[in-house]
Amino acid sequence: MHKFLSRSLLACTCLWSAISCAEDQNYLANPAAVVVMDELVSEEGFDRQSLEAIFAAAYRQQSILDAMSRPAEKTKAWYEYREIFINDKRIDQGVDFYREHRDTLERAERETGVPAAIIVAIIGVETYYGRIAGSYRVIDALTTLAFDYPRRSEFFTGELKHYLILTRDQGMDPLALKGSYAGAMGYGQFMPSSYRSYAIDFDSDDKADIWNNPVDAIGSVANYFKAHGWTPGAEVVVAARTAGEVPEEMMSRGRQLKPRFTVAEFAAAGLVPVSDADPAAEAIGIEFELADGMEYWLGLHNFYVITRYNHSAMYAMSVYQLSQHIAAGVAE
Repeated sequence: MHKFLSRSLLACTCLWSAISCAEDQNYLANPAAVVVMDELVSEEGFDRQSLEAIFAAAYRQQSILDAMSRPAEKTKAWYEYREIFINDKRIDQGVDFYREHRDTLERAERETGVPAAIIVAIIGVETYYGRIAGSYRVIDALTTLAFDYPRRSEFFTGELKHYLILTRDQGMDPLALKGSYAGAMGYGQFMPSSYRSYAIDFDSDDKADIWNNPVDAIGSVANYFKAHGWTPGAEVVVAARTAGEVPEEMMSRGRQLKPRFTVAEFAAAGLVPVSDADPAAEAIGIEFELADGMEYWLGLHNFYVITRYNHSAMYAMSVYQLSQHIAAGVAE
């Protein structure tokens, strides 16, 4: 929808950053910010004076750049990663959240087909049920990353535009909203583009408030999954066992998570479901490291839908297993 910054402009932005990189530097005179303002005025009907006031109050945050540039820690094994999200405290608080918002959750499930427990698990994994949603001003996060993080400048410039549009359209103060260091927002940690595409007003008060209103947050997470193709009533994963050397291309690796082979093809290749599964269903092979060995799964279409929220097989499995524990706790 919008043109991104040209390479020459990015170079100019880098020069600007090198010349003026103090923590208290605002972005009013930044060349790339000027271009963004020009585009928002001409393409989206913004008032320039209002934009200038916003960019004058948006500040570079070195801690954000440090967080983005920090070398990734060694990837945790599944048995270590799982313990972060599948533990008594997160399960118990998920059950409490479900019970507190049961009517809203069950309405969301009826209207979208997305299980209430999956919605709760997403919110639980992302923000501990709204308790830890980020302490950075979103405007600082997005301007810092758009104008002082060249590697992903184009992406965050787009997100900055989406953010300014959504705050204008929703009547929100763009200088007040808080989020993660990457600009993710609210109970479900939506980026601005996701907010504009999937956030909904689920309580009919003419505002989609995913920051303070759990009703809108629940409806928005459910809508995200519906829009990404969740199949109501379908399985998510099937446990499997190995009966041979499975070809590498059939297994999930990094961001390769889309199902491309049928359950029958997996069985023929040596990854056999241990319970009934539709032989024609497409799946992706998954292997997870345990403390004393490996475990194997076949991720089906709905598993892939969960990975559209975060492109990680371990993330998706954590959401799924947390949802199972929450559902069991609610049923007790």
